[in-house]
Amino acid sequence: MSLCLRGAHLTIPHALLAFTLAAGLLTIIPGLDTALVLRTTAVEGPRRAIFASLGICCGLLVWGFAASVGLGVLLAASQVLYRILRIAGACYLIFLGTRMFLRKHASAAATDGTRSPAASLHESAVSASAPRWFIRGLLTNLLNPKVGIFYVTFLAQFIPAGVHVISFSMLLAGIHATQGILWFSLLLLATRPLSRWLRRPPVAKTLDRATGAVLVGFGLTLVFEHRR
Repeated sequence: MSLCLRGAHLTIPHALLAFTLAAGLLTIIPGLDTALVLRTTAVEGPRRAIFASLGICCGLLVWGFAASVGLGVLLAASQVLYRILRIAGACYLIFLGTRMFLRKHASAAATDGTRSPAASLHESAVSASAPRWFIRGLLTNLLNPKVGIFYVTFLAQFIPAGVHVISFSMLLAGIHATQGILWFSLLLLATRPLSRWLRRPPVAKTLDRATGAVLVGFGLTLVFEHRR
C-alpha cells in the first residue's frame, strides 16, 4: 500500500513549484506549532525554541516517509489505529499544556539584573535541558494523527508520474521542513528585540497560560472528536 498518485499529470518542475507555494502558505498560517515556538522563545529563550523547531520539522520528515510507504493510508483507514494515536496525542498535549498553565515564574525582583550563583546554576540547567524541547516538538507533531492524514492527502497531489514515490515524497517533506525552519527562525529574530520585556514574570505568565490553554484546547478537540 503506497501513496496514491493524484498529481500524475504534473511535471516535476511544476510539482515542486506548486508544492513549495502551497506548503509555504500552510507554514505561515498560525497554528499549534507556531504557538509552541513563539511561547518557547519568549519565555524560555531561543535555544529551547530552536530545539523545539527542529523537533517539529523532523516530525514532518517522519510523516512524509510514513505517508510515502503507506502507513498514513493505514492510519486513515484504521479506526483503531487512528483512535489510539488520537488519544495518545490528546493526553500528551493536555499534559504539556497543563504544565505550562501551572508553571511557576520567578518574582519580579529576579528580573532587576542582579545575578546570584543560584540563578547561574538554574541557567546552566536550562541550557542542559534544551534538547528535551526537541523531543517535545517532535512528539507534538508525531502524536497528531491529523498531520498524518493531512500528509496522505496533501503530498499525493504533487507526485508526478514516473518518479520514485518515496524519494520524491521525502524531497517534498524536506522542502516543507526547510520552510518551517526558515519561518521559525524569522519568528525568533522578530521576538529578539522584545526578549527582555517578554521574559518579565507577568508577561511570561500570560504567554504560558495562553499557550497552555491552546494546547489543552487542541488536546480536548482530539479527545471529543467523532470521526466518521
